[in-house]
Amino acid sequence: MTFSEVVRLIAASREKVVQSVNTALIDLYWELGATISRKIEAAEWGDGTVDRLAVYIAKTEPGLRGFSRANLFRMKQFYETYRDEAIVSPLVRQLPWSQHLVILGQSKHPEEREFYLRLAIRERYSKRELERQFDAALFERVVLHPPKVSPAVRQMHPEALSIFRDAYTVEFLGLPPTHAEADLHRGLLDKLKDFLIELGRDFCFVGSEYPVQVGGRDFALDLLFFHRGLNCLVAIELKVRRFEPEYLGKLGFYLEALDRDVRKPHEQPAIGVLLCASKDDEVVEYALSRSLSPALIAEYQTQLPDKKLLQAKLHEFYLQNAPEEVSELPSADSKHPKHTKARERK
Repeated sequence: MTFSEVVRLIAASREKVVQSVNTALIDLYWELGATISRKIEAAEWGDGTVDRLAVYIAKTEPGLRGFSRANLFRMKQFYETYRDEAIVSPLVRQLPWSQHLVILGQSKHPEEREFYLRLAIRERYSKRELERQFDAALFERVVLHPPKVSPAVRQMHPEALSIFRDAYTVEFLGLPPTHAEADLHRGLLDKLKDFLIELGRDFCFVGSEYPVQVGGRDFALDLLFFHRGLNCLVAIELKVRRFEPEYLGKLGFYLEALDRDVRKPHEQPAIGVLLCASKDDEVVEYALSRSLSPALIAEYQTQLPDKKLLQAKLHEFYLQNAPEEVSELPSADSKHPKHTKARERK
């Protein structure tokens, strides 16, 4: 066993210990929440009893933190929120308490809670990263604006619909309203860690201005990534202008070159992403409808969106679709989004 393998073994063991401690703590909070909830529902306890319990714990275990009156009631809320959700409740043991507090405090609908719960587990978001996704109104954006993909993506990589987004928020770059493609490119490289978090945990960076040679000519692909879950290369071309249909031709050319000359035998065909400053959805639909390349069109946004406006649009979306079971809400870790009745979302 090499030294690096020993270090990886130690790191893996530490992670298991941390996870086991977190699981035990969440189990404790669940049981306490259940006890408080049942006692109050049975009229055996009142708010004053919970106050006295918090004081008693503080006196008998002065070094024990996290059992204040407010936190005890949060445990009650935690239990009551998930106790009747048979699909979701087994997942709660996989997240730390601080992330649960963010989800409980900021989610408006059961579907939104489940979305962020699954997303936080899959992406292993820290509290700060999870709060940023709420600030960026990710749930509202994913529901209202599903990713725009070509038929080839749906055929070759149907699971990609739950991985890619219609828009990516890159406010962390601090770009001015007017910027050049070189500014965007340089900013993404300088803030690569933040960009990888925005893309998703399974994205791995391969190279910038990745060289591609065809017919004795040299070409350079803006950004090249690999997605572990999809088992394929992901080419990203940057455009600081509105999407134009002719952009797809160059992207398709790069994908063909990657599949012929770069892709390994065990890998799936490459996917291409055109990351543009803006796009007209109807133009995108026309351009993608007959595209033979597995490509998708997305926007990059240099500022966080207006969350209140998106929430209002989402509410309107729910009302327009009620009571028919016609909408597909996103699943953060599922290949097939679930159908949800609008009347259950209110």
